[in-house]
Amino acid sequence: MIYHMTAFLVGYILDLFLGDPIGWPHIIRFIGSLIGGFTNYFLKLADNNQDIEQIHRQKRRLGFIMVILVILIPVLICSCIILLAYTLHSLFGIIIESVITYQCLAAKSLYTESMKVAKALEQDGVVAGRQAVAMIVGRDTKNLDEKGVIKAAVETVAENTSDGVIAPLLYLAIGGPILGIAYKAINTMDSMVGYKNDKYIDFGRTAAKLDDLVNFIPSRISALLMILSCVFLGRNYSFRGAIRIFKRDRFNHSSPNSAQTESVCAGALGLKLAGPASYFGKIVDKKYIGDAIHEITVEHIKRANVLMFSTEAICVVFLTAIMAVLCLI
Repeated sequence: MIYHMTAFLVGYILDLFLGDPIGWPHIIRFIGSLIGGFTNYFLKLADNNQDIEQIHRQKRRLGFIMVILVILIPVLICSCIILLAYTLHSLFGIIIESVITYQCLAAKSLYTESMKVAKALEQDGVVAGRQAVAMIVGRDTKNLDEKGVIKAAVETVAENTSDGVIAPLLYLAIGGPILGIAYKAINTMDSMVGYKNDKYIDFGRTAAKLDDLVNFIPSRISALLMILSCVFLGRNYSFRGAIRIFKRDRFNHSSPNSAQTESVCAGALGLKLAGPASYFGKIVDKKYIGDAIHEITVEHIKRANVLMFSTEAICVVFLTAIMAVLCLI
C-alpha cells in the first residue's frame, strides 16, 4: 500500500508538470491504435454480409468482442510489466507504476489543448479557434461563432473533469494501474466508436453502455468534489449557483453522466451551456444546461480549468488520506 500510494502521488505530479508531450510513447495512443485496427477489420467483416438485419446483429457481436479484446490486451501487458518490475526491485516497480498512473491522467493535456483554443481566439480569431476546438470535441465546428467555440471548450473541460481526471484517479486508487488501464480502454473506446450514427450505432453500443456504467458513480463524485472546490476559489465561482444548477440540470443530457459535472461548471461560472449542436452534419437537439447570468468569454475557458485543477487536488487529498489510513491499519 505504501508503494501504491507513492506511485499514485508521483503519477499525479508527473501529469501536472509533463502532460502529454508530442512524440512520447503513450499507453493511450497504443489503446487508440488497437481500437482503430479492430474497428476497421470488424466493420469490413460485418459489411460483407448481404442481409441488412444480419449486418446489424453482426456489428453488435463484433463490437462486444472488440470491447473484450481492447480491455484484456492492455491489461495483460500492463500486468506483466508491473509484475516483472516489482520482481526486479521495489523501486523499479514504483517507477513503472508511477509512469502508468501518470499516463492514465489527462489534466495537464486537457488544460493545454483547451488553452490552445483561448490563445487561438485571442491571437488569430474565430477561424483559428474553430480549428483548435475541433481537436478536442466530437461536434462539427466549421459554423461555430466565437461564443460557440468558447462554449465547446468550456463544456469539454467540464465533462472531462470526470472522464479524464477524477474517474481515472478513483480507479487508480482502488485497483492501481491495472484498473486504471481497464477504465481508460473503456473510455477511449466510447470516445472513438460510441456515437449514435449509422456507422457506430450497433458496433459501438457495448462500448457506450459500458462507459456509462463505469462512469456512473465517478461522475457524481466528480460533481460533488467540483461543488466543494467552489468554496475555495473566490467570487468568480458561485457555490450556491453550482448546487442550484446541479440539482436542476444534472440530467439534461442523453448520457446519464455527462451533465453531472457540466451542470456544476455552468452553475459555478454563471453560464448557459449545451443546447443544439451539429454532429456529422446532423443537428442534435440537446437540452440547455445552466443560466446565462454572465456573457461567455475566453476568460471562462481559463476559469473552467482552474475549477478542474482544484477539483483534482481535493480528490487527490481525499484519496491519499484514505490510503494513508489503510497503511496504518
